[in-house]
Amino acid sequence: MTIYTAARHRAAEARPRVSYVRPRPPRGVGTVGRRRPVNVAAGIAASFWLVIVAVPLYYIALTSLRTSDSYLTDGALRPPSGLTLENYRQVIDLGFDTFILNSTIVTAITMALVLVMALPASYAIVFGGTRAVRATFNTFLLGLAIPAQAVIIPIYLLITRLHLYDSLTAIILPTAAFSLPMAIVVLTSTLRDIPRDLFDAMTVDGAGTVEVFRRLVLPLSRPGLVSVGIFSGLNAWNGFIFPLVLTQSEARRVIPLGLWNFQSRFGTDVPGLLAAVVLSTVPVLALYLFGRRQLLRSLSAGYSR
Repeated sequence: MTIYTAARHRAAEARPRVSYVRPRPPRGVGTVGRRRPVNVAAGIAASFWLVIVAVPLYYIALTSLRTSDSYLTDGALRPPSGLTLENYRQVIDLGFDTFILNSTIVTAITMALVLVMALPASYAIVFGGTRAVRATFNTFLLGLAIPAQAVIIPIYLLITRLHLYDSLTAIILPTAAFSLPMAIVVLTSTLRDIPRDLFDAMTVDGAGTVEVFRRLVLPLSRPGLVSVGIFSGLNAWNGFIFPLVLTQSEARRVIPLGLWNFQSRFGTDVPGLLAAVVLSTVPVLALYLFGRRQLLRSLSAGYSR
């Protein structure tokens, strides 16, 4: 058994063990045998919040399946007499599939860049310990306080000098740069939760920096990587300011800019506009449902540091 394996066993044995599990009281009964009061106010508030969230979603989904005549004659929340997918076909024919493809490319490459750069940087920050490393970490933290709108003019000048204007690369690079500070905060918090005994054991066993990173850091930081990937993916998918300023042609438009264009094109065709909204919402909703627990847990840990 290597020192690394022994250290992992010691870490597992050091966890507190519960030798007696107290039986749970019946539902609605407290620990002293009294019935707990029902929180009526919380139930009413939760029901009210459910209505606030569900009604707009119901309206968007239902209206996207209406015809224009049905939308004008029927009530906003009344079920239509007939459902149609004509609005979705019309949206696709007008080039919305190109917007979806562009957004997918921007989101995938942005996520890959953030994950590839953030994890090694967080590893160096946590285990570097030098003054230069601490200064670098403070610089990344400063990036959390700088909004993209405040530096959009320097970014525009930089992109044009690099001859990247009106390209997907012009969207990807600044989007990844503004996602890095939060990604490093989250991954730094994740790496600090790894016991130092495991690193010391692998070092004593003769493992180098690359070996430690590959065999220890990468597997144990998987929850943080999932959270960072979802966070950066949401930012890239919903980004509007960079596509608006750094692109111009129809072939380089992404979904948020395409919806803004459809708003004027479908000024009176509300069902067509909401069909485009549904198409743009489904992928990001699926991404959020896939990793919402990891995302919220890691973000809360990063801010609590």
